[in-house]
Amino acid sequence: MAEETTHNGSCFCGAVQFTVTGAPAAEGYCHCDSCRQWSAGPVNAFSLWKPEALKVTGGAENIATYNKTERSFRKWCKKCGGHLFTDHPGFGLVDVYAAVIPTHKFEPHLHVFYEETRLRIKDGLPKFKDIPSDLGGSGATLPE
Repeated sequence: MAEETTHNGSCFCGAVQFTVTGAPAAEGYCHCDSCRQWSAGPVNAFSLWKPEALKVTGGAENIATYNKTERSFRKWCKKCGGHLFTDHPGFGLVDVYAAVIPTHKFEPHLHVFYEETRLRIKDGLPKFKDIPSDLGGSGATLPE
C-alpha cells in the first residue's frame, strides 16, 4: 500500500494550523461572484477534499464561520482574518484554498462559474457555465 502524502498549512499569521492528507477530489478556479468578493480577487484557486482528509492541528478556537448561503460555510482566522476553508456540505467536500497549502502542487483541471468571470483565462481547461453535472450543475461549457 502506498503511503499517503500529508501537507501542512496555516492561516496568514499561523494561529490556525492544519493538515490535508491524500489527494484532492478536484482542483480548479472559481469565478463566481461570491468567491471573488470573499477572496478580494478576480478568481479563486480551489482544492476540494473529502472532509476526513482535513485535520485542524492547532488553533481551532481561532476559526470563525460565515455562511451567506447553505451551500458554502466560509472559514477564516479570527486573529489575522486569513481565509482557510469553505465547507460545501451539499457536495460532501471542503475547499481548502490552494494558497494556504504551500507544499501541495496545485494542478487545476477546470474553471467553474465561468459565466460570471471578470478575468478571461486562456489555459485550455474546460470552462463550465456553472458547475459540472455530477455536482448538480448544468454541465454546460463556455468557450475560452
